[in-house]
Amino acid sequence: MIDWHIRKAELKDADELQECMLLAYSEYEDRTNVETLPPLNVDYKDEISSFPVWVVEVNNNVIAGLILSFEENKASLANIAIHPDYQGKGLGTFLLNFAEKEAITKGYSEIHLATHPLFTENVFIYNKLGWIVFAQDETKVHMKKYLR
Repeated sequence: MIDWHIRKAELKDADELQECMLLAYSEYEDRTNVETLPPLNVDYKDEISSFPVWVVEVNNNVIAGLILSFEENKASLANIAIHPDYQGKGLGTFLLNFAEKEAITKGYSEIHLATHPLFTENVFIYNKLGWIVFAQDETKVHMKKYLR
């Protein structure tokens, strides 16, 4: 098992977080233009300043990121990404559970996310973990999970 550490992101993490996000989404380059995906076209210093953002570290290197947003009526998973070298090791499930606990702590009864319809493995994993599709169009699959 990997010895990872999760913590709130700091402004100094912005460049490493962006690099991690780009690497994580690079596996989809053959399916879509990853440069046009909204989660990648942001200033991560702004994200860290404006939203709850966490990073996961191994040996002081950022290997994953989680960005949440909390609105009046819903919690949303704005972005979750794991460096390709650390995918498939349980970190994604850990981060999803972490996001759910954060939403529950803040009093939310459901959490939402959107993914790309061409990222079929993500939809499959989310379904397996209890998320349901509630809307879909050409560029997004909208999913939610009811929290206990």
